[in-house]
Amino acid sequence: MSLALSAQPASAGPEDRPFTFAVIGDIPYGDAQAVEFPKVVAQINADPDVQLVGHLGDIKSGSTLCSDEYFRFIRSEFDKFEDPLVYTPGDNEWTDCHRPSAGPYNPLERLDAIRDVFFARPGWTLGQDSVRVASGADAGYPENVSYRRAGVAFAAVHIVGSNNGMAPWTGNTAATPEQAAEVKGRTVAAVQLIRDTFDQARRHHNKAVTLLTQADMFDPTVTDPAFANYDAFQPIVRTIAEESARFDGQVYLLNGDSHVYNSDKPLDTGSKWLAFYGVTTAAPNLSRVTVDGSNNGTNYLKVTVDPGSKQVLTWTRVPLTF
Repeated sequence: MSLALSAQPASAGPEDRPFTFAVIGDIPYGDAQAVEFPKVVAQINADPDVQLVGHLGDIKSGSTLCSDEYFRFIRSEFDKFEDPLVYTPGDNEWTDCHRPSAGPYNPLERLDAIRDVFFARPGWTLGQDSVRVASGADAGYPENVSYRRAGVAFAAVHIVGSNNGMAPWTGNTAATPEQAAEVKGRTVAAVQLIRDTFDQARRHHNKAVTLLTQADMFDPTVTDPAFANYDAFQPIVRTIAEESARFDGQVYLLNGDSHVYNSDKPLDTGSKWLAFYGVTTAAPNLSRVTVDGSNNGTNYLKVTVDPGSKQVLTWTRVPLTF
């Protein structure tokens, strides 16, 4: 089904009406799920409501090979989605590829490979019904994209687990200079995309902002998080908090990474994450959803956008039935 995505003001029409999209992440995880992944694609294709698909990264487990052959396999499956597909990379497909069980590879070389395989056509989504999106390709980040639909400003932002890529590679006790430089540049681009997305939303009087990313920056499965394992997220979290607090509508953050479905308000008044990240202004209008993945990857998140509703986004988990 054709989907109009826009970065410019539009008159009332199909692009302003409610629409539904599917979200998956941390899938396929391991050989067994890779074999079954075509069935996931087929089931989502068969859902008549779905008009767009988002994949939140981690197209493999962290302990399987980060090979060109595997990347091409996933790309071939992505190409079978009938609707536009927006994919943002995860840490398992490049950041963590230094692990012996994953190659080992140079993660920066694998990042280049990911961009070559999945983002060779900047400014266009994946999927059979590929459509235009605004792209960060000119700045060197073709995976960073934004678009507007049904009164909502969307952005897929390349933010990954493993402390946004700062976790030391095998044999090191700290990030290498090359590693740190990559993270710094990508973080600057992420912050800019987030600010630009909110700016566009305010200018066009959008009802909501939705950010899609891989990293779980508020992982509830970690009972005593150490700031040293999260510090690379701080400028991003502070930006999201600042922009959300200034925005009159609803804000949604969809992420994967921690594998367990969760819906919460991580920057609401009283949240432990405010002090953790040094956030001084709460953002009670920010809702976060983590999609199931890995061993819990037995469903997809079905999200409905209704610009006429106060909540704007509603969602349900649809079980995979094969």
